[in-house]
This record gives sequence, structure tokens and C-alpha cells, in this order.
Amino acid sequence: MGVVEAREAYEARAWGRAYELFSAADGLTADDLDRYAVVAMLLGRMEDYHAIRERAYDELLQRGDLLGAAAAAQWTGMQRMFVGEVAIAGGWLARAARLVEEDGTDSVPAAFLRMGQAFAAASPEQSVAISAEAVAAGHRLGSKDLVGLALHQQGLFLLEAGLVPEGLAKLDEAMVELSSGSLSPMVTGIVYCGAILGCWTAYEMRRAEEWTAAMARWCDSQPDLGNFTGECKVRRAELKQLRGAWTDARADLAAVSPADVDAWASGCAAYVRGELDRLQGRFDSAEESFAEASELGYDPQPGLAMLRLAQGSTQAAAAMIKRRLAEAQDDAKRVELHLAATEILLAVGDTESADDAASGLRALADKCRTTLVQASSAQAQAMVLLADHRPDAALTPARSALRKWVELRAPYQEGRTRLLIADACRALGDDESADRETTTARVIFEKLGAYTEPTDRLLSPREIEVLRLVATGATNRAIAAQLVLSERTVDRHVSNIFTKLGVSSRSAATAYGFEHKLV
Repeated sequence: MGVVEAREAYEARAWGRAYELFSAADGLTADDLDRYAVVAMLLGRMEDYHAIRERAYDELLQRGDLLGAAAAAQWTGMQRMFVGEVAIAGGWLARAARLVEEDGTDSVPAAFLRMGQAFAAASPEQSVAISAEAVAAGHRLGSKDLVGLALHQQGLFLLEAGLVPEGLAKLDEAMVELSSGSLSPMVTGIVYCGAILGCWTAYEMRRAEEWTAAMARWCDSQPDLGNFTGECKVRRAELKQLRGAWTDARADLAAVSPADVDAWASGCAAYVRGELDRLQGRFDSAEESFAEASELGYDPQPGLAMLRLAQGSTQAAAAMIKRRLAEAQDDAKRVELHLAATEILLAVGDTESADDAASGLRALADKCRTTLVQASSAQAQAMVLLADHRPDAALTPARSALRKWVELRAPYQEGRTRLLIADACRALGDDESADRETTTARVIFEKLGAYTEPTDRLLSPREIEVLRLVATGATNRAIAAQLVLSERTVDRHVSNIFTKLGVSSRSAATAYGFEHKLV
């Protein structure tokens, strides 16, 4: 057994077998050492990957292959930079730069290093320009890997600059390069992950679904694959959560281990499990999942704040969400964060901050112009208008949000929006329409196995808070003082509680609350 068999195993994508054969083979060429390193990376053996790249650097340098050694140094530096090993990564990239300068030719390693400078550029516009240079260099030098990586990088920087259609177009172009089969296996995985991340950054669900399915087929065709598979399963689970296929989503998440080579995938999997637990009323399990996500370095917000809201800890929820809003925001969580903030801040009566959160969503909708962002923005606007006692005005954005959620096949948010429409209709005296929307929402939630308060219509978190104080015997004036609300607002909350519970007195509402464990 020798290097020829190792190459054959590599071409057959039998990564485990290829690793064994390369490990035992002598006389590896520069290309063989590159294949050997790629195999280690695809298997998730990252310590071995770096050791092989460093071995390649030493051997190729001794052979006088400056560009081969530069490529080995560049790849180990880039991978170390990706996981945050900045100092050692900088050292390897400096070695690569020195060798490229010594060689002095127009080369692929030189173009890769130039492409990497985009991450340190002064503005997204400069990053886009540097990435475009790398695309041109890839075409000029005949490097498909460079073209694919640079196109996908250019697309991500365009999205960062707020140029969503242009960014998505570049990602489309990168995916054309990928689908041609001309990219190496490692670069294929990197481009898949980056393109799907770009879709979530812009909330472009059609592309996200299409590309995630393609990546899943790619992963499934390589049984030995240890890298990239965790992220693929998580992305697939996120889409299934949106579509309401919650059982299938859990199955995908169960296949992602906390020990996965991709720490982001493990943390995100724990977060999505927590969200599913929260939505289905498994609050203890949700608590554990959010804690696991945090331990793995993944931010458990806004899910944890929404859990506190569902548990009735409204002030804790508000403190969490305000703190998170004040921090720098991950592009791929902005919509989720602002929609949750609107709901939580309305629950504590902070209408000004809730309006600010809804305004942030409107700005995102104007920037992204994708259906999910537009639906979320319209839903938040409807919530704010309802809280401002403007049910007639709230109906227009609520119905717009409903149409978009139906278009997206997002049943949970469809149900939530139907409840907003029911609130508006009931406030306008149209009880028949309100009952119809409430019934439809209840059917949706039952099919999903979603948690709902045991009432014919969900009480809002603020209404539950008011009901708990009513149960203590407090008057509306006393409740208003305790919650820092006007007495008129409390009167309206109490009236809404009576209507939703189908009762006509404070004692009956109290009894209902105790019976159904609302108080």
C-alpha cells in the first residue's frame, strides 16, 4: 500500500482510509501533503491537520519550494485565525508573506494572502474591493478554489455593507463555482457554510433552504466526514423549526454532540433545543439547554429572556433584553432579538423602548427587503399599535405579517399573528372575527405541540401579571401603583382578562387563575 492507493481513496472521498494510507506512505509530494492535511481537516482531526501543514512547511522549504511552503503556512495560519488563535496565526501568516515576497512572482499563495487582508480593511467597501481583486487573480492564475472563496467572501462583505441584492448575487456566483464540482473538498465545505451564513444574515430563507439541502446531500455522500456536518445539521434544524417540523428538528439536533469539532455548531444546537423546549412548555429542559449553550460560548439570548417572560419574570426578561440590545449585535440574530424585545418591553409597559425595538426592525426590513424581516417588522408594528390602544391601525400591519408568515410556511408565527388580529378585532367589537382567528391559532398550536396558557385565548404576560395581583385582592388603583401604570390602563387589562377567560367578576377570574395555575 502506498501513495497511489492513498490518492485513490482521496478521490473516492473515503477519508478514513485515505488518512491511514497517507500516514503510512513515504515520498509525499507537495500535492500529497496538501491532500493529507485536507483529509485530517475533513475528519475533524484539527491537531493532526496543523501538524501536517507544519510538516509540509518544513519539508517544502527544505526542497526549495517557496510557494508550496507559503501555501502550507498560509492555510494553517488561516485556520488558526478562524478559531481565535490570533498570535500563532499571525506568525504563520507572516512566514507565508515573507516567502511570497522572496519568490516575487504573481502566485496563488500571494493572492490568497492579499484576500486575507480584506478582514483588516478600514471599511466594508475596501473589503469588497480587495475580495474582487482576489476573484480576478483566481481567474488569471487558474485557481478555482481562490475564485470560489473570494466570491463568497465578497458576497459576505457586500451584505455587511448593506448591499443585500449585490451580496446575494455574489453568493449565487460562488455556489455556481461550487456546484460545478471544481472546488476542493475543504473549500467546498467552507463555501457552503459561508453562503448559508450569508442567507441567515440577510434572512433569505429560500436560498438558505436550497443551499442547506444541497450541503446535506454533500455531507451525506461522505460517511467519514467529521467536519462541517454539525453546522449542516443545525442549519437544517433551524429551518425545520421555522417550518413547524419540530420533531424532525429535534432529531437533527440530537446528532450534534457537545464534543463536535465545530464549537459554534454545538452551542447553536443547544440554543435551538432550548427554543424548542420553550415553545413546547418544557421550561426546565429549556433552562438546561440555554445554560449549555452559554457554556459552549453561544449567546442564549433572546431565548432565555423569552423563557423568563413565559415564566412570569417580566422584569428579569426586560433587564436581559435591554442589556442585549445595548451590546453589539450578531447580524444573524438581529431580527429575532428585536422582535423579542418588542414583546418583552410591551409586557413591562415600556412602550417607548418597545417602539424603538420595532423601529429597529423597520430599518432592517428596509435594508434587507426579505420576506422574513418584513413579516417580523409588521408583526412588531402591530404589537406596538395594539398596546397604544389603536386596534384599527394595528390590523393593517398584522394582516400584512400574516400573509408573509403564510408565504414562508412558518406556522408558529402565523398563529401568534392571528392572535394579534383577534385582539384587534375584539377591541373593535368584532367578536365573531376574533373568535375565528383565535380558533385557527389554537388549532395551529395544537398541531405543533406548542405551549399555550390553558385559556381559550392566551393572556398577554402583562395580563397574567395583572391577574396575579387581582388574585391578591388588590384594587385597580393599587395594581396601577404597583405596576407603574395608569388606572385606565389597568381597567382595560382587567376588562380584557374577563373577556378572554369568559368570566364576569374578579372572584371568578381569580378562581380560574388558580384552577389553571396562572396565579
